[in-house]
Amino acid sequence: MARRAPTEGTAPSCWVFGYGSLVWRPDFPFEERRSGWIEGWARRFWQGSTDHRGVPGRPGRVVTLIPSPGDRCWGVAYRISDDVRHAVFDRLDYREKGGYERDEVIVHVSSPGQGGELLRAVVYHAAADNPEYLGHAPTPEIARQILLAEGPSGSNRDYLFQMAEALRSAEEEDTHVFALERAVRAMLDERDR
Repeated sequence: MARRAPTEGTAPSCWVFGYGSLVWRPDFPFEERRSGWIEGWARRFWQGSTDHRGVPGRPGRVVTLIPSPGDRCWGVAYRISDDVRHAVFDRLDYREKGGYERDEVIVHVSSPGQGGELLRAVVYHAAADNPEYLGHAPTPEIARQILLAEGPSGSNRDYLFQMAEALRSAEEEDTHVFALERAVRAMLDERDR
């Protein structure tokens, strides 16, 4: 799955699927935004961040996708017009430089009053073989790391809380994210007593 997804072709636009900070902070021009999900993947706080939500020697943890048969990962697909496509992917390549690579996924979306629709989209994910990858750890350990990490883009806990709020707003369940949110909030409560 380490191939580079195409960014150009004959289509007048393309789609980008976001499942982490792109959900609430796309910071690029898009023509349309659609909620949807990809099948066979799960969102996990297993990727280290030393350029956004942590620093070298004290990395934060941000989400990536892991293969997970039978699961689905909710997110947002953005339609990008052809005239800004190169600029958008240049920006995303820079933003996601800390171990992420492009791939292509099928996004399931549904429109009000209509049936489901499938979109082919580019997604950024961090595979286990990148140098920033942290992998699985017990929930309290990941929560403590998120609680303490800060980076140029802000605190790691704010990233977690924004992810949890985006999921709640979309009425989507993610047991991993919500368990981490509960653990970090409990640690904050304990610290503030």
